[in-house]
Amino acid sequence: MKLYNQLEAQQKINQLAHDDKEFVFVVSYDKQQTYICETDEIDAEELLIAFPHFNNIPPTAQPSCQTIEFQYTKPDKDAYERAINLVKHNQRMGNSYLANLTCKVPITTNLSLRDIFLRSEAKYRLWLRDEFVCFSPEIFVRIEGAQISSYPMKGTINALLPNAEELLMSNAKETAEHATIVDLIRNDLSIVAEEVSVTKYRYIDRLSTHKSEILQTSSEITGNLLPYYQNHIGELLFSMLPAGSITGAPKAKTVEIITEAEQYDRKFYTGVMGYWHKGTLDSAVMIRFIDKEDGNLFYKAGGGITAKSDNDDEYNEVIEKIYVPIH
Repeated sequence: MKLYNQLEAQQKINQLAHDDKEFVFVVSYDKQQTYICETDEIDAEELLIAFPHFNNIPPTAQPSCQTIEFQYTKPDKDAYERAINLVKHNQRMGNSYLANLTCKVPITTNLSLRDIFLRSEAKYRLWLRDEFVCFSPEIFVRIEGAQISSYPMKGTINALLPNAEELLMSNAKETAEHATIVDLIRNDLSIVAEEVSVTKYRYIDRLSTHKSEILQTSSEITGNLLPYYQNHIGELLFSMLPAGSITGAPKAKTVEIITEAEQYDRKFYTGVMGYWHKGTLDSAVMIRFIDKEDGNLFYKAGGGITAKSDNDDEYNEVIEKIYVPIH
């Protein structure tokens, strides 16, 4: 797959969509790097992708049958707390209302990144040779004709806890965090669409992992695309990036704050991957993510921070999200 800068990527996506070509794309968090490839030109030895309505997994692909071994080093609690406190200080100053703070966690596993891709169970999966694997449950946007929809996911709890669903739905902090993200995504969609509305609010998804199960809350927001963006899919995508659910509100200032707090380059983690075919777009936020750096593996995870966040709860939520969806 060829790598494009932002302007080149916008133009390439516009042209492919205009020419009714079927293609996939992968955009980095900072929007500066984008892989784009027509589906019939994808080399399965370099990239594998599996979406609800498209995959390029060869029929002969055989994953490892080993019992998964997966170990991780817990994030340094003091360092993570310092990052949380930096975010909360900015929130008390009125610079941000919600920030999605992330960290990178060293892991070891007996499976290759390709094996994790082949064996994981997730709505959206992608493997890029010698780079990363992603197994995301979170939709970014879907386009069908003139309608665009987004499904922000925010709020997590261990499904095995007694009354887990009730605890999640009644948690004041999680409720406020979800409402903030829904409002942000509604504003983002309003850049490219009209008659934007929340069509389904705060429903629960159940996700299975190699550790147990977790519950997460999502909402559905829809709108009618403005005529310009129906013919300029590249501009549409980049106008809404980075995704609101993995940044915060207000977006521009919060991105500055989390960059200072995290002190690492997210690269393609929390970017967006997508598939275009015959006027329809399906895309996902690249959360649940393992990448390779200098031969070492790192799991990247995070969660939403508000001024009222309990630091211990936030630390534990990050640990809860360090999983692979393999039974």
